[in-house]
Amino acid sequence: MRKILFWTHLTIGLTAAVVILILCVTGVLLMYERQMLAWADRGIRSTPLGERMAPEALLRAFQEQTGRPASSLTLRSDPTAPAEVAAGADVFYLDVYSGKLLGVPSPQLRKFFRTVVEWHRWLALEGPRRPVGKAITGAANFIFLFIVLTGMYLWLPRRWSWQHVRAVLFFRRGLSGRARDFNWHNVIGIWSALPLIAIILGALVISYPWATDLVYRLAGDNPPPRPVAASPGASAQKNFSSQRPARTVQKTGPDGTASHPQESAAAAHQRESDAGLAAGLDQACRLAEQLVPAWESMSWRAAPGPRLSLTIAGSHRGRVDLRSTLTVDRASGQVVQHETFDRLTRGRQWRLWLRFIHTGEALGFAGQTIAGVVSAGAAVLVWTGLALTLRRFRAWRQRRKQSAPVEEAVSVSR
Repeated sequence: MRKILFWTHLTIGLTAAVVILILCVTGVLLMYERQMLAWADRGIRSTPLGERMAPEALLRAFQEQTGRPASSLTLRSDPTAPAEVAAGADVFYLDVYSGKLLGVPSPQLRKFFRTVVEWHRWLALEGPRRPVGKAITGAANFIFLFIVLTGMYLWLPRRWSWQHVRAVLFFRRGLSGRARDFNWHNVIGIWSALPLIAIILGALVISYPWATDLVYRLAGDNPPPRPVAASPGASAQKNFSSQRPARTVQKTGPDGTASHPQESAAAAHQRESDAGLAAGLDQACRLAEQLVPAWESMSWRAAPGPRLSLTIAGSHRGRVDLRSTLTVDRASGQVVQHETFDRLTRGRQWRLWLRFIHTGEALGFAGQTIAGVVSAGAAVLVWTGLALTLRRFRAWRQRRKQSAPVEEAVSVSR
C-alpha cells in the first residue's frame, strides 16, 4: 500500500506541480493585500470639519463632479476615513464632510493585486478561456488535497523511534543534495499539513458547486438552488438595456459646481433614475447606526426595486460573524429584515467561514500570516518534490548505464 501511494503521490504531483506552484506563490503575494492597500492610501483622508454629509448628498456630489452615477458606496466609522465610491470598475475617494473628490486609491498597487488574483483564480486567462483556467486551478486544488493527505501517511517514519521521528520532524544542519531535500520535504510537509488542508478545503468550496452543496449537507441543511444561466438573447437584451444615453460635456458654474443646461431630456431622465437607485439610503444608514452601534463600515450597492440593502460590518471582512445585512423599504423607511450571522443556516455559516479560512482572514492578521507562511512552505514542498523526483530519475538512469555492460557480458557468455 505504501508503494502504491508513493507512486500515485509522485505521478499526480508531477502533473499539477506547475499550477500548484503558481497558486502557492500568488497566495504568498496576496497575504497582506488588505493591509498593503490601506497603507498605500493612508494619505487620502477626510478633514473633520462640521457634520458628515448624508450618503445621498455624497452620491449627488460625486455625480456632479464626475458625471458618472455611483454603483456602490462604502462608509467607515473612522472620522478621518474617506467615503469609497465605485463607478463601474473605477473607485474614487470623497471627503465625507465636504463631498470633495480626493482622488483614486493607489491604481498601480491595485492593478498589481488584480493581476495576481487573476493568476491565482484562472491563470490570467481572459475571455472565453477564463472558465478553462478556473477548471485547471480547481483540479489542481483537488490534486493538491490528495497529495497532502497521502503525504501525511508517507511522511511518517517506517520505524517509530526518536531518532527516526526527529529526522522528519525537525530541520537538520549540514545536509546537502538529496538528504537536504528529503529533510525539508518531510519537515515542512508535517508541520503545514493541517493548515494546508483547511486552506485547500476553502479553495474547493470556491471552485466547485458540488463542494458547496456538500458543506450544506454536512451541516444538515438543503443546498441553495443554483442560479439559472441566462439565455444569449436575454443577455444581449440586458446589455442593450444597460447602455446609457450619451451626455453632453458638463459645464461648471461660478460656484464650481457642475450644471446641466445643455443636457438632453433622455440624459436628464437617466440622471434622475440613477439618483432614484439611492432613494432611502439616508434612512437605511440611520437605522444601521441604531441597530449596530459598534459598526465599522457600511456598504451599499446600487440595485433597482422597492427595497434597499445595506451591508454592515463590525470588523474586517474576514469576521463574517460580525457582518449583517439590513433591508429597508424605500417608500416607508421601515426595516424589512435585519439578517445577522446567527440567523443564517448552519450550512451558510460554514460556507462563509470556509471562504475566509482559505485566505486566513477569518483569524485576522495572525491567520493571514499563517496562510502566507504555509503557502510559502507549500511552494518549497513543490520545489523539493520536483528535485527529489529528478534525483530519483538520474539515479535510475545511472543504474541502467551501469547494468548495461553486465547484461551484455552475460548475454555474450551465453
